[in-house]
Amino acid sequence: MAGNTSVAAQQQPRRQFSLVRCVATCLLALIVLVGLAVLIAWLVISPKKLVYTLENGSVQNFNLTNNHLNATFDFVLRAFNRNRRISVYYDYIESTVTYEDQTLAFSTVDPFFQPHRNVSRIKPKLVALNLAMSPSTSKDLMIEKTSKEIQVDVHFKARIRLKVGTWKSNHRTLRIVCYSVTVHLSWYKHFDRVPCEAEL
Repeated sequence: MAGNTSVAAQQQPRRQFSLVRCVATCLLALIVLVGLAVLIAWLVISPKKLVYTLENGSVQNFNLTNNHLNATFDFVLRAFNRNRRISVYYDYIESTVTYEDQTLAFSTVDPFFQPHRNVSRIKPKLVALNLAMSPSTSKDLMIEKTSKEIQVDVHFKARIRLKVGTWKSNHRTLRIVCYSVTVHLSWYKHFDRVPCEAEL
């Protein structure tokens, strides 16, 4: 009788160990399968970075008097979606032009949809209306004005969704910065394209 009890006691831990090993094996197999599915999907979709270039920029009606600025900035941002299977919804876009970390003008752009393998152009118009500036910043900007060109940074912030087939992602924040953009006060001077940095 004691012998039977001892054998039963030994079999119970073995059964528990086998169950644990079976669960662990199943979990490991599931992780491997999920990993393979993600890898295959990644290879099939082959996601590529979105490329942004500032193609054109100009400023009109520039007037800086008594540390107050009036001006209208126009820019053309080229958005290149290189992906073969990924499309982009731009649900909200705002643009800002800054000089020495001071915001000169702000604007929003109408939402749009960008298909895969597509080039779209974003054309914000930003207006500075009697903008108060610090004396030091105003002085620096006035010095640049005498050379008939000023150098600014142009920022874009967008809420986007990615689309693959019928699947759509949640909203993600896209930030684009075009540094050291030279805009000419003389209309006949050529604008040099500026590559922009993008962070998603």
